[in-house]
Amino acid sequence: MPFRSVPGQASVAEETAGGKLFAPAAARNLAPLLAVVEQHAPATGRALEIASGTGQHVVGYARALPGLNWQPSDIDPSRRASIDAHVTDAEVQNVELAAALDATSSGWGALIGPFDLILLANLLHLVSADEVRTLLGEASTALAPGGRMVIYGPFTRDGQLVSEGDRNFHAALSTHDPEIGYKDVDDITTWAAAVGLQLTKQVEMPANNLCLILSRT
Repeated sequence: MPFRSVPGQASVAEETAGGKLFAPAAARNLAPLLAVVEQHAPATGRALEIASGTGQHVVGYARALPGLNWQPSDIDPSRRASIDAHVTDAEVQNVELAAALDATSSGWGALIGPFDLILLANLLHLVSADEVRTLLGEASTALAPGGRMVIYGPFTRDGQLVSEGDRNFHAALSTHDPEIGYKDVDDITTWAAAVGLQLTKQVEMPANNLCLILSRT
């Protein structure tokens, strides 16, 4: 995909000591996300986090789920440096160095899998529909049979935006780049099914977000 720019409110992170970036939103949503992940993650195996961002989430996941070996990733070199700095500072032993991964490109799923769990937070509204379809196809390829994918973020439901904040954010995204913006749950379900991923659960999250749990059939 092109290295898309996004409106400022879509990606806010502050520089802190030791090369670490800190995103207030990541700090806020880690606990509710972790509660869902703990319910659906296997006890052991390999886990991939797509678009790991600052690295705050993967440290939390690795501490809570030490039986999994975690592979963080990001397209942005500055984010990868922050991920590695967070991991080093936290002294977690079950996290690999951050991988350079454009998850909307073709071919990566066959190169770095299989994974028992794939996590993705707050990305689908920042890429195009075609890129989402590619990402889901590659994720399906990268998942082991019976593996699960957890997708977190804002979505439309039956084509509707559920709050004034969502309407404003979606409008800002679409004005900035007509190819991006909120995706509908029904579309995600259809695109996922086409590549062998079945929606098995939909979890309501704080701030009108959702977690979609997909299983590889």
